Amino acid sequence: MADPAADLAIDRDAIRDLLARYTYNGDRGRVAELAACFAEDGVIEYPGNRAQGPTAIAAALSGGGGSERNPALTFVRHHITNPLIEVGGDRATARSYFAVYTDIGPDHSGTYSDQLVRTAEGWRFAHRLVRIDWQSAATLFRPMVTR
Repeated sequence: MADPAADLAIDRDAIRDLLARYTYNGDRGRVAELAACFAEDGVIEYPGNRAQGPTAIAAALSGGGGSERNPALTFVRHHITNPLIEVGGDRATARSYFAVYTDIGPDHSGTYSDQLVRTAEGWRFAHRLVRIDWQSAATLFRPMVTR
């Protein structure tokens, strides 16, 4: 007999794992592994950029969009907090806050708004919208539009 509460807990835990895998891989520069967190037609949108599919996402995040990584950026840590996860069958949504620390200390912060889909490989991002709420004047990332 199926236990809906247990199934929901398993799905939410798997989605939290996806959020962590995205973050750990991105912080360590493992862009292909980060891009593998997206469904085949998954989309990432962040200030000034949009890419669809793991290959295009990896290219966009590897400087393929014409902006190379700042060589002064040797330390990056994204901290995700307060994920609100809603699961409905094979689709889900998640909203989270994030704060990014770099060599300068607090660098920028914002929110993730995610649409997720269950695939044969597990939960993946169908769409990730990244919004920036604050960015340090001394940022080591490119200047981004804040809301």
